[in-house]
Formats: sequence, structure tokens, C-alpha cells
Amino acid sequence: MAEGYSELANEHISAANGIDYAYRDTGGAGDGQSEGEVPLVLLQHFRGNLDNWDPALIDALASTRRVVTFDNAGVGGSTGTTPDTIEQMARDAIAFVVAMGFSQVDLLGFSIGSFVAQQVALVRPAIVRRLVLASSAPKGAVGMHGWAPEVIGAIGTLNTSPDAYLGVFFAPSGASRRAGTEALRRIYARTEDRDQATTWATREAQYDAVCA
Repeated sequence: MAEGYSELANEHISAANGIDYAYRDTGGAGDGQSEGEVPLVLLQHFRGNLDNWDPALIDALASTRRVVTFDNAGVGGSTGTTPDTIEQMARDAIAFVVAMGFSQVDLLGFSIGSFVAQQVALVRPAIVRRLVLASSAPKGAVGMHGWAPEVIGAIGTLNTSPDAYLGVFFAPSGASRRAGTEALRRIYARTEDRDQATTWATREAQYDAVCA
């Protein structure tokens, strides 16, 4: 890999659904179409954008394969309006994959991204070779009709912060907090060509989708 995730340029591609998607592409060892070169496409967490992936994670994954991160419709640097259903988010994710020219992908979904990944696999199984679900749950799972007050109080407010991220994504132990602090340092190390912040409209739509 010629450069790390922190140095990748923000790119854009237009899809058949009229959305211009913002994405970053590590390139990997090939074009992602040949045998053994199926790209890994990542689906981000609640209110997250391209810059909320830990560069250390992306660089580790990209050491042996092509990895693509993107903002779904209405999120960050992508155009359009964030839908308030997981079903539509999945259709928008499929539109991005098709626009990229990928006939098949491996999907890694994190949090709300894992809900979208499940739906993609349900409605377009042929496009998904492997599915990795992180911090996931099925539709209708206990406790999914609204999140714990401490969670929504941290990441559901108008303005999020690194401290709130640390409190939600890492345990209160010293080791976990140190790991979280290091992750935040890497996430915020990029100062130029950062992705656009997600909007309050995205927050509202994504939360409605999760609660459904």
C-alpha cells in the first residue's frame, strides 16, 4: 500500500440513484475484481463519517487487500438525504457498490453499519461474499427501541466530542481508556481534506432507523 488511510484523498462517485458518494479507496493489490481480490467495504457507525475510522484498523486490513470506506446517502460528504430506515440505507449502499463496479464484496458493518450490512445480505445476497458484523443486533432486539440514557446523552447531543466518543466506545478500565485515547489521537491526526461532519438531520434519521 503506497500510503496510509490518513493520507488518502477523498474521492467521489455518482451512482444510478442520483447520489454522489464520498469515499476513500486504499487500492490494495489489485482492482478488486479478479479471483481472490474481492474488496472489503466498510459501513460506519451512528453519526460517523470517513474520518471516524481508526487509521490503524484500516491500515492493518489494507495490508493484504483492497479496503473501501464511504459515506452513505446524506452522510458527511455524500449528497442526498439520510433515510430513516435501514432498508433504504441498504439500497443506497448497494447503489454505491454497483457504482464502484464491484460484482461481489466482503462487508464489515460497525454498529448501525452492521444493521445495514445485514439488510444488504438479505436483499442482494449474491453481492456479499462474506459478512462481518461488529457491535450488532437483529431487528426488533430487546433494548433497541431507544438507547440507554448515558449513550444517547453522549453521542445524541447536537455537538459530539472526543470525550463523549471515549465514554461510549471504550470501557472505564485504565487499559481501555489508554487504548481509546490513542485511537482518538490517530482519528484526529488528519488536519487537511477532512470529511464533512454529519448533520443533525442525519442524527435524527439514523436514530429513527435504529429505533425501528
